[in-house]
Amino acid sequence: RICVITLAEAHPLLQNGKTITSINYQISANCSRLQNKVSGKSKRGAQFLTELAPLCRISSSDGEEYTIYSCIRGRLIEVNENILSNPALVQEKPSTEGYIAVVLPKFEESKSVTQGLLTQKEYEEVLLKRLNSSS
Repeated sequence: RICVITLAEAHPLLQNGKTITSINYQISANCSRLQNKVSGKSKRGAQFLTELAPLCRISSSDGEEYTIYSCIRGRLIEVNENILSNPALVQEKPSTEGYIAVVLPKFEESKSVTQGLLTQKEYEEVLLKRLNSSS
């Protein structure tokens, strides 16, 4: 019932040989995802995220900056601090060690969140359609 937030295979950072120069969990002057302190079974102290809540900002060597959003409502359980010292993990192992964060959706909402997700096959079909329409 937890959601691991990663970059999609089609994300621009994983294309075109870009290099990640930095990852920043400081969202605003008063909000850092690194300050998230979670304790206990009920995950007390976890920051609450909406679908549009930024998780981090990733900068690449070509000067581009990408804001990564939560995309789901829930509590922020943890952020991956390992990618701060080794940003290449996000590109080399995006779906394992290079994850961005772990979010726990509200129990009542977890079913509707998972029902709206695409299977790997459906996702690949969407990418194929997008690729065909742009060329």
